[in-house]
Amino acid sequence: MTVIERQQLAPIEGDYNLTNYEEACQNISWDEVKQQFSWSQSGLVNMAHECIDKHVVDGYGNKIGLHYVNGAYEETYTFAEIKEKTDHIATVLRNQGVKKGDFVFIFLPKHPDCYFTMIATIKLGAIAGPLFEAFMEEAVKDRISDCDGRFLITDTDLLNRVPKNELPCLEKIFLTDADDVQLLGEKEISLIKELEKTVKEEDITTWVDLEHGLNIHYTSGSTGKPKGIIHAHRAMVHQYQTGKWVLDLKDDDVYWCTAHPGWVTGTVYGIFTPWLNRATIVVNGGRFDAKGWYHTLETTGVSVWYSAPTAYRMLMAEGNDLPNDYDLSNLRHLLSVGEPLNPEVIYWGKETLGKRIHDTWWMTETGAQLIVNLPSEVIKPGSMGRPFPGISIAILDDDGVEQSRGSIGHLAIKAPWPGIMKEVWKNEEKYQSYFPFEGWYVSGDLAVQDEDGYIFFQGRSDDMINSSGERIGPFEVESKLIEHPAVAEAGVIGKPDALRGEIVKAFIVLRKGYTGSDVLLEEIRKFVKTRLAAHSAPREMEIVTELPKTKISGKILRRELKARELAKLSQKVQ
Repeated sequence: MTVIERQQLAPIEGDYNLTNYEEACQNISWDEVKQQFSWSQSGLVNMAHECIDKHVVDGYGNKIGLHYVNGAYEETYTFAEIKEKTDHIATVLRNQGVKKGDFVFIFLPKHPDCYFTMIATIKLGAIAGPLFEAFMEEAVKDRISDCDGRFLITDTDLLNRVPKNELPCLEKIFLTDADDVQLLGEKEISLIKELEKTVKEEDITTWVDLEHGLNIHYTSGSTGKPKGIIHAHRAMVHQYQTGKWVLDLKDDDVYWCTAHPGWVTGTVYGIFTPWLNRATIVVNGGRFDAKGWYHTLETTGVSVWYSAPTAYRMLMAEGNDLPNDYDLSNLRHLLSVGEPLNPEVIYWGKETLGKRIHDTWWMTETGAQLIVNLPSEVIKPGSMGRPFPGISIAILDDDGVEQSRGSIGHLAIKAPWPGIMKEVWKNEEKYQSYFPFEGWYVSGDLAVQDEDGYIFFQGRSDDMINSSGERIGPFEVESKLIEHPAVAEAGVIGKPDALRGEIVKAFIVLRKGYTGSDVLLEEIRKFVKTRLAAHSAPREMEIVTELPKTKISGKILRRELKARELAKLSQKVQ
């Protein structure tokens, strides 16, 4: 396997928090990072305190901590106001029986209430379980019932998707927008009314230890129910430092992570990391709209922006002229997460926005970024980047033997590290399955590392295509497909074939203005063949109106495309 050489992008000149990657790798000490936290002196540990209260104690209470935008509506909150609100909410929750170690699920849209109730929950030493606002009844039920969750915070709209009768464990439901107690059902409590009649407690924070449970997120595999990944308060060490070096957060930054807190990125890099670094966070309550997003960047003065490849591709599809209608001069640093970032999108960012887009790699289970593209370093488009300082990675074969540079294998991380998950809830067997080789966490991704240490994603371990003995990474083919001007999105799978074992099949969504034809499909196939490799060129292509994706992160569901194809083949046999 050889890594395809593409035009590299040199770093944009700037005053970055990390300026020498090799030096940082040699000198980083997690123990030294711990000295940045108040608990290193006081011994009093709580993530919520470090995110909010510490800044007030340190004299930054008047700094804007949250800027909320929803259409034309805007409001801001200082760190002092956030401390006041979260202390008050925590007082109500404690009075209603929430205590250290309890699971509190939070099912709210991207609204300040979602962020404040999460911090309040953590202040009590309870474990926050944010749920994505697009979840339907089954997803809500699976997660709450798995933890025997007793407490839920939601609003009157999303309450309609909570199957209360199927959740006997659920004792109390706090509604953030219900002000008429006469309309409340059984178990329902108006948070508004409780706040009105409750006097805020001083010193409400419950102190914990670094291994105490912090938050739970559910991650889905290809089979079975979602698994609850619990992280500990110690993850703040890893999250803080990646915020400083990867997000490059400084005291005057306005930061926007577009993810909902129901997705782990929306919690770790939408709440914890920026607030640990005392940044102002932007919360946009609306749905994706290109003009609306550019407007948010302009009006809030976003300087650091963390989004997903799907979002960047959607902006890209709207054309290169639209950004010119907005003042984006404050924007200095762009990052991406959720799935590998296609090279074409990186080039678009540089050409259209004048900024590089920095891909990052991590997982729900890892707790923070592990492989990164730093603002002070060269970007190799198509690469996930290099290991974050303090993180050791290897490419292993099926027996756990480390592979030479340039060989495809299992992407593995030397364990432990500060952000790694505490446990898989009620599933020790699943937890142990991540560590098939002693001392190594195996991600389930296949990758290649080049001579410079850059890592290139090749696909999930069950996504790789084996055609006539050649192992083909679907992401590489997808990236090349969307470089063709007619292709907006692409999903690639291996289709069973009697002669070759598998052939490459591509499902493509065409850009506006293009009409599908045999001539166009052959042109696209030749485009891949001549620019990537003959064996990588799709032998079959199918035009679709949309690709199946995960609701949370927008990742293309290759396994669903494969399942559809296998079903078609099965029908032909019958």
